[in-house]
Amino acid sequence: MIKNREILQKFEKEFVRKEINNILKNIRLVEAMFNEAVSLGVFPLKEPLSGIEIDIKIAKAINSVSKTP
Repeated sequence: MIKNREILQKFEKEFVRKEINNILKNIRLVEAMFNEAVSLGVFPLKEPLSGIEIDIKIAKAINSVSKTP
């Protein structure tokens, strides 16, 4: 039961504000990792579909597992 709504609202606003900063930080991090991969010659892939057969087999195996215990 919520006893003090003002405290909860303040917490929610602060949480959302911090979360937005984390998203921006994460986007910058991913962009930096991508640029590093490009500079190392990992991207763009020479053969983008190499290994796709293995990925398809793994996906089929995962999707065939029952979701109910």
